[in-house]
Amino acid sequence: MSSSPDSIASTSSTTAASAQALEGVVSEDTVTEHDGGSTDKKAEKSAEQSAWQVFVSTFATIFLAELGDKTQVTTLLMSAESHKPWVVFAGAGSALVATSLLGVLLGRWLATRLSPQTLEKSAGITLLVIAVWLGWDILSGL
Repeated sequence: MSSSPDSIASTSSTTAASAQALEGVVSEDTVTEHDGGSTDKKAEKSAEQSAWQVFVSTFATIFLAELGDKTQVTTLLMSAESHKPWVVFAGAGSALVATSLLGVLLGRWLATRLSPQTLEKSAGITLLVIAVWLGWDILSGL
């Protein structure tokens, strides 16, 4: 996965949107009980639609953020040098799955300890600090 400020910004905004969407999936209003504990079919359909919305939103954001970034260029070069594109694909795919898993687990853990507003403000402050740091690095090199 990329670590550029643009991809971090899009990833953090997607994370916030996904957290809000998932919040709706597991809210008390989503599932109601009728007739001895069976779940309402309309609530199940709504939860399924929300899950698909989160999936599509996450896929589109990560896919667009990763296009043309250093990870893609690196896999392109490794595939060209090794002449083993499927092995490079398997290795790169495994690495992206592993880093995504870490992000999901960390996000889930943080969501149990911090409010969505706090997470959003923290992500914004972190991105601001990164931008200032990169700007300082560029200006000091001139």
